[in-house]
Amino acid sequence: MPALAESAIRNPHSPIGPLQPRDTTLDQVLLSIPYLVAAVLFILSLKGLSSQETARRGNLYGIIGMAIAVGATMTSHQITSQGLVYVGIAVLIGAAIGAVMAARVAMTSMPELVALLHSFVGAAAVLVGFASYFGEHGETVIGVRIHLTEIYLAVWIGAITFTGSLVAFGKLCGKLSGRPLLLPGRHLLNLAAVVGSLAIGVYFVLVAGPVIADGVLPLVIATAIALFLGYHLVAAIGGADMPVVVSLLNSYSGWTAAAAGFMLSNDLLIVTGALVGASGAILSYVMCKAMNRSIVNVVFGGFGAAPAPTAGSGEAAEQTGTITETTVAELADELQHAKSVVIVPGYGMAVARAQHAVREVSDKLRAKGVNVRFAIHPVAGRLPGHMNVLLAEASVPYDIVLEMDEINDDLPQTDVVLVIGANDIVNPSALTDPNSPIAGMPVLEVWEADRVVMLKRGRSAGYAGVDNPLFYYDNTHMLFGDAHNTMNALVGAL
Repeated sequence: MPALAESAIRNPHSPIGPLQPRDTTLDQVLLSIPYLVAAVLFILSLKGLSSQETARRGNLYGIIGMAIAVGATMTSHQITSQGLVYVGIAVLIGAAIGAVMAARVAMTSMPELVALLHSFVGAAAVLVGFASYFGEHGETVIGVRIHLTEIYLAVWIGAITFTGSLVAFGKLCGKLSGRPLLLPGRHLLNLAAVVGSLAIGVYFVLVAGPVIADGVLPLVIATAIALFLGYHLVAAIGGADMPVVVSLLNSYSGWTAAAAGFMLSNDLLIVTGALVGASGAILSYVMCKAMNRSIVNVVFGGFGAAPAPTAGSGEAAEQTGTITETTVAELADELQHAKSVVIVPGYGMAVARAQHAVREVSDKLRAKGVNVRFAIHPVAGRLPGHMNVLLAEASVPYDIVLEMDEINDDLPQTDVVLVIGANDIVNPSALTDPNSPIAGMPVLEVWEADRVVMLKRGRSAGYAGVDNPLFYYDNTHMLFGDAHNTMNALVGAL
């Protein structure tokens, strides 16, 4: 929203007001103070969001920081009273839509909502970029070219973020297939799009851009290429990589905002965009490391098309064996006689909305003196931290929710591991089969426990389309059915 108001300030043709020369007047100084406060609050917000215990406080810091940023922009002397009305209406409409979306969204739908919100950032950058192009560009040749470069980058990155986020939204909510779209020569197509965009960018900045009548067409063409590139890049990524893609799009949205900040000479947008862009990039790297993959492999590999051999030269081992089924009563008996229990939540728990029943099972076991802990894999679910959010919503104590690296060494001393709707993150073929598509991916080594009980709807493979030999292990029992009904029945049995 500060970007919208700032765009209006810089556009002399808008009804909001003409461009005012940049100076060091008292108003500029006073405007920089709340911007600085907002930037500090955004930094504190990111720090708070790094831990479950402080996440609520981190969210509050972000809300206060954004309120200060919007308020400071709207009260600037550069916005006329008519412009203030327009921006105020936009704020009210946006706030109303956001409140309704936040109130209605289920936790299982949070990943696609985040992807959709990223698309808004991209669309805003494109629109503000075009609006800024029709405004003032500077008084010197160098100043004009720098401003045109800023406009071009903001529009180009924003267009990629827009369509890429929409495709991610479609895949996550099931409106688009989770299988990757692998067009012939797709890498050459992407390379041609990037090279073409660079060539158009050079032409736009050095030749056509200074003359608005000549620069509109190359800017439109570059936008169309970027829109296609964003669509094609994400469409070629399989559903198993969607958690990384959402994190990567988060980074894109940050760099888009930073580019818009340079374009609008808005220091707060630059700082905020850099924070979001860098944090998203770091999170993407951490998640790729947890999957033993590189970002390049995720973006260009088309992983998830089919269970095909990618890590070795042969074919992945075919899984055969006998599945041992169990019942709720048998599971309840095992859990009550156990001293140590580890619960591994997955996307199946999210879909079934079983987190509250899972917490009840945990409470009853802990009341009986059983050491119960939760094990979280970095890419469990469809969004970074998805499982942590679900468990926090169900009021599971933070101190018993452990990450993969914290719990793996304790699994050999665990009596029962309860896997609820997870598959790929507990697949032993990642460590034992060099020809498996997920070979080398760090997983929760649940098979080291005395007993593994897997709750699943059926015998299908996981989201990555990879068969799981854990189903056939001697110490594995399968409990088929909807996780919500099964866990409620288990609460009753306990």
